[in-house]
Amino acid sequence: MKDLLRHRARRLLGVDHRLLFCGVAAGMWVFGGVRGRRAAVRGLTSMGLASATVNTLSRSAVSRSRPVHEAAPLLRHLPRKPLTGPYPSGHTASAAAFAAGAALEAPGWGAALAPVAASVAYSRIHGGARDPRDVLVGAALGVGAAYAVRGMVPTRAQLPPPARPRVDAPALPEGDGLIVVVNPSSGAQPQLADPVRQIKTALPRAEVVLYEEEAGALPKVLEEAAREAARRGGVLGVCGGDGTVNAAVAPALRFDVPLMVLPGGTFNHFAADLGVDTIADACVAVGRGSAVRADVGRIKPLSGLGPGGRVHAEEAHFLNTFSLGSYPELVRSREHWSPKIGGPPATLLGVLQILRTGRPLRAVVNGRRRSMWLLFAGNGAYRSVGIAPVRRHDLADGLLDVRIAHAGRFARSRLLAAALAGQLTRTRVYAAAKPQRLVISGLPEGTHMAYDGEVTPAPPALLIDKLPEALTVYRPTAD
Repeated sequence: MKDLLRHRARRLLGVDHRLLFCGVAAGMWVFGGVRGRRAAVRGLTSMGLASATVNTLSRSAVSRSRPVHEAAPLLRHLPRKPLTGPYPSGHTASAAAFAAGAALEAPGWGAALAPVAASVAYSRIHGGARDPRDVLVGAALGVGAAYAVRGMVPTRAQLPPPARPRVDAPALPEGDGLIVVVNPSSGAQPQLADPVRQIKTALPRAEVVLYEEEAGALPKVLEEAAREAARRGGVLGVCGGDGTVNAAVAPALRFDVPLMVLPGGTFNHFAADLGVDTIADACVAVGRGSAVRADVGRIKPLSGLGPGGRVHAEEAHFLNTFSLGSYPELVRSREHWSPKIGGPPATLLGVLQILRTGRPLRAVVNGRRRSMWLLFAGNGAYRSVGIAPVRRHDLADGLLDVRIAHAGRFARSRLLAAALAGQLTRTRVYAAAKPQRLVISGLPEGTHMAYDGEVTPAPPALLIDKLPEALTVYRPTAD
């Protein structure tokens, strides 16, 4: 019986290793928090690169026979004889790539996965399919693939959080004067630890307000909390996703109180750019009084340009991004289908729907009429991979990161080809600039805009600009 169990374990580690690591990645995505999700994506990407390298390059370049399969004891045989050449070990390369990729993003996850990757490598030798040289070369290729992915997409550790301009802010070691509004409905991922308990443990004198929908609109609750924090000479804290953090910006500006951002959503882009990956990071920053100034993007409806005269719409703010065109439509589609079929399938369905039925958006941008699939404006210059924004070096650079994907003959195909070839700046269907303001007019009725993940109807004309260094926000020190 023992031998049978060992045989089945070898089968799992040997032949079905890709399914094994896909399952591990799914668990990391659901339960690992923001670091676990980044580690899962990096691990799977590294594994894919390693597998492609081994199968398309190494085996075609090196020819060598496998170890004699029959020489190993029967119970050590793999369930089926491998058909490909032995040098190097593809299973080992993939396992090492996944573990190394995860470790580069989250060392804790890498340490947990190292024994699993080592077991996969050992099973290839023990089962008689590989000799030690095959396994060692495979492991080296896997680790190399992980570092190659890091070279293309830097990890968070490689890009230190923005540290300028530093500003004096209240240091609250016990949390006295801090009011934190927690939105438990933010994000689609389960919390392994109760955020309220974490806050009260680290900052026992802080006041925590658990937002409930029946208590009224979230902006109203945040405004009351900001008013009370200002009266106490304290700090406004907010725990939730990017949309929840966005709702705290206007109250923080209105009452001139520092903002403490605690990650409680699915991606937490602003918190990540601050270097606040966990609730503990935010609590340490508040305890030490470590804060910086950050720019705030502003969306200002313009008067006299829409039908009927003045456009009656409120000014809005964004900390991350603003967009028009296909992205708001994708978000709307995803929000419609996500409760029914889940987040990832809903996103895929939204992409397919836009590719099938999407139409270019026509508008006037800074006085020039354009037909475009997407207009993106980032609050600060983003480091990028292709057309996708990745992370900002500086949250107070005074600039907008504007990118436009133009429409035209075969524009989507040309844009994708240029992105894959790393030649976006040389194609006419893509334009990028870093201005301080952007005027958009002539938007058709029914146009929607997205900012910080929220989608709302867009006014016919609007101004996008910046409030330089308007917000004081806590972040951990770089040392």
